[in-house]
Amino acid sequence: MPPYAPPSRHAIRLRINGTTCEMEVESWTTLLDLLRGPLDLTGTKKGCDHGQCGACTVLVDGVRVLSCLTLAVMTDGREVTTVEGLAQGDQLHPLQQAFIEHDAFQCGYCTPGQLCSAAGLANEGHAKTLDDVRELMSGNLCRCGGYVQIAQAVAQVVLGPGPHASEVAHEAWIAGTTVNAGKAKAKA
Repeated sequence: MPPYAPPSRHAIRLRINGTTCEMEVESWTTLLDLLRGPLDLTGTKKGCDHGQCGACTVLVDGVRVLSCLTLAVMTDGREVTTVEGLAQGDQLHPLQQAFIEHDAFQCGYCTPGQLCSAAGLANEGHAKTLDDVRELMSGNLCRCGGYVQIAQAVAQVVLGPGPHASEVAHEAWIAGTTVNAGKAKAKA
C-alpha cells in the first residue's frame, strides 16, 4: 500500500477588495470558506451553505456569485468584491446609504449578501421597474421580512427617484404586485 499523501494544494492569485492575494488552497475549498477563514473577511455570511439563501453573495469580476458554491480555485486571476469592499474608505457605497435611509435591514445577517447582490444587479443593468428589482433580488432571502425596504433601497439607487420609492409602491407591494400601483395612486 502506498504511503499516505497529503491533499494537493493549488496556488491561486486573486484580487480581493482591491488587494492582491496569493495563497495555496485545497481543491475543495469554497470561496466562502476562504473569505471567512484565512482571509478573515467575515462580512460574507454562511447561511444555508447550499446556494439557496443568498447570504454568501459576493461579486466576482462585477458579477454576483454564491460564494458557498464557488470553489476558490475558480477565482484564480479574478477580482472579488465582498461587502467590506463596497465602501471607499469612510464613504459608504450608495447602496449602503440607501439601506440605512430605508431601514432595509433588521437583524442584518442577510444584509451583506443583499448589498452585493444589489451591486451586481446594478452592474447587469436589467432592472427597469420595481417589479424587476424584486424579481432580480429574489435569490436573496430575508428571514426578518425586510423585502419592502430592501426593494425600495435598491430601486432608489438602480432606478433613481420615482414612484417606486413612494407610498404608492409600498401599498402596491403590500397588495402583492405593482400592477396595483395605478389603483393605489388613484386612491391617493
